[in-house]
Amino acid sequence: MIDKIIGFFTRHLDPFLMIVVAALLGIGMVVLYSASGGNFSRVGGQLLNMGVAVSVMWIAANVPPQHLARLALPVYALGLALLVGVALFGEISNGARRWLNIGVTRIQPSEIMKIGVPLMLAWYFDRYEAILKLKDFAIGAIVLAVPVGFIAKQPDLGTALLVSSAGFYVLFLAGLSWKIIVGLGAVIAGCLPILWGMMHDYQRQRVLTMLDPSQDPLGSGYHTIQSTIAMGSGGLFGKGWLNGTQARLDFLPERTTDFVFAVYSEEFGLFGNLVLLVLFVLVIGRGLYISANASVLFSRLLAGAVTLTFFTYAFVNMGMVSGILPVVGVPLPLISYGGTSLVTLLFGLGILMSIHTHKRLVKG
Repeated sequence: MIDKIIGFFTRHLDPFLMIVVAALLGIGMVVLYSASGGNFSRVGGQLLNMGVAVSVMWIAANVPPQHLARLALPVYALGLALLVGVALFGEISNGARRWLNIGVTRIQPSEIMKIGVPLMLAWYFDRYEAILKLKDFAIGAIVLAVPVGFIAKQPDLGTALLVSSAGFYVLFLAGLSWKIIVGLGAVIAGCLPILWGMMHDYQRQRVLTMLDPSQDPLGSGYHTIQSTIAMGSGGLFGKGWLNGTQARLDFLPERTTDFVFAVYSEEFGLFGNLVLLVLFVLVIGRGLYISANASVLFSRLLAGAVTLTFFTYAFVNMGMVSGILPVVGVPLPLISYGGTSLVTLLFGLGILMSIHTHKRLVKG
């Protein structure tokens, strides 16, 4: 009887991914305890977030991919409608209009599009797989550009980057020509002066700070300077758990969220960073394996986009903490404190498990 119950709850979970995800979540809790100064309220809140996120992952893993395909258009349309609602009626917090009050709670609709956009694009390209033409990629670009435009307008550069990346990965994996990619890159490069003028002052300052943090060491450059100090002071093996001075002495800002990697680096050093990188690579490698062995185009595109978006999370966060990318507010996957990003990421990993464990896919 017990075996049947265990089998019911684990039949659509991928053991390899589960082990690696559990290791990352465990590391996240250890670092969070240190970064928060032993704040049990903070740790308890993250445990609650983790419980919700794992439940969402399990549900996603048990939904057959053909059902996910049928949900693509409704999820995308709902997300777009909510983004319009944010633009019209959203609450303003810290100068940004990102949240929508729906009565019982507040929601951030842009998070829906991290899954909604690749889901919609994968469904569209799967539907027209046999007759894909340049116009289909143009339509896909519009499907991507509309929500990204709303998100960038809020403004929320970090989420806009993640949604853009997720959509681009689907376009690329669907067969977008390298000539078009290079051409678009050249056009974007030529438009940089115009884009620079369209950016908000704080966004331009972030780019300038990335190039030279010392120009404003107590202002916009403070985050980058303190995080690089923390990372460098960790050495090969780190100062030890709970012994990081940058976090303990309150020099490091946002140390439980965007800059948690700096806390980890200071306490566990280069060796600890290598362990973390290996775990991330294992998740990404498993995701790419699942994508390559998926039975239909929809599953391949969706699995590939989910996997490469996970990579984008890790790359951008580590890049901004180490000072090689601007600070854009992207969390370190499965490590940073926060419920929304954790639910989104584990939902994506649940989709990977669904694609892998449901052996047959009937097109919806």
